[in-house]
Amino acid sequence: MAPSAQTAVKRVCLAYSGGLDTSVILRWLIETYACEVVAYCADVGQQEELDGLPEKARATGASACIIRDLREEFVRDFVFPAIRAGAHYEGGYLLGTSLARPLIAKHQVQVARETGCDAVAHGATGKGNDQVRFELAFRALAPELRVIAPWREWDMKSRSDCMAYAQKFGIPVSATPEKPYSMDRNLFHISYEGGLLEDPWRAPDPEMFLLTTDPAKAPAEAAEIVVGFERGTPVSLDAEKLSPARLLERLNQLAGAHGVGRVDLVENRFVGLKSRGVYETPGGSVLHAAHRAVESLTLDREVMHERDRLMPRFAELIYNGFWFAPEFDFLRAAIEQSQQNVTGEARLRLYRGSVQVTGRRSPVSRYSKAQSSFEDGGVADTYVQADASGFINLQGLRLPRADA
Repeated sequence: MAPSAQTAVKRVCLAYSGGLDTSVILRWLIETYACEVVAYCADVGQQEELDGLPEKARATGASACIIRDLREEFVRDFVFPAIRAGAHYEGGYLLGTSLARPLIAKHQVQVARETGCDAVAHGATGKGNDQVRFELAFRALAPELRVIAPWREWDMKSRSDCMAYAQKFGIPVSATPEKPYSMDRNLFHISYEGGLLEDPWRAPDPEMFLLTTDPAKAPAEAAEIVVGFERGTPVSLDAEKLSPARLLERLNQLAGAHGVGRVDLVENRFVGLKSRGVYETPGGSVLHAAHRAVESLTLDREVMHERDRLMPRFAELIYNGFWFAPEFDFLRAAIEQSQQNVTGEARLRLYRGSVQVTGRRSPVSRYSKAQSSFEDGGVADTYVQADASGFINLQGLRLPRADA
């Protein structure tokens, strides 16, 4: 398909990973639009996936390859707000991919402007959530840039077609017909979908997992760790202060070794389809459990319940790509306000796929052992048990009575 004069572009900034889809897209943009392509990669914790990326991008035809180290920003400004909110989508997905997309898009816009691009492009398919996440961010941050979504334009229908295209142009790719599922990795998680996983009855192949040990083969001896929080933000591990990215990285190693953080679910995509995804989020699973434990001591009951009522909508907005929407700002402000008193430590036990809270403490705890104890403890003046009779009677006034 050749672009018309009205759709011609001179330079495109492509969100580039070096994988099958974006490698093919890079070449396709050049062949289709006769334009320059600036390959942009956000380092959000892919690790070895970045090795040799600039050379590969240039060999495929890119005029430049720009890599930005966004690991600290990713954890500090995107993962930790989700932890403070207790955010999860449909009961199990901790939003690892969803949280990375607005950050990637934010810096893609910056790179596009810095390199004189008049368009941006992404490798999301026309069936998935990522196309929405990228393009809503582009619309909010840089509405003047043209958006090119090749999966909605070209004639290729599958990843098999992409592999054939890559062979035609001599593009080196790691995907093969025998292992066609796609993988997205960052410092918070790894997700797997497509290919063999599209059968929701088929169990994931054991060798697929990269961050977590098979729980059945995890160490027979449990590990105990202590995670510290200040105003809802994780700040320390076993009393050692660590940067956001380093803390999460350490937790991934510890929890992953004990098989913590595997999730296999069928979720509802924003576009209306159901999708089977398998996720590994070891450090994130620990942080969610630890955060809730500290909140149990420090949050006012009504504030906690209101935050919990806001959480599903907060998570849904992240999942659907509305990170830069005004309603998200509104919810985030309320959730951040709820965290001002969430300071303390949680002790957790990691054992063969499970995370168990074994203790929590806080210098600003609302918990009173004297008031809660079943022993008198000399606090009869602050809690008179007989007062509960009137409380119960008043609560029961609205209930129907059999003799009425």
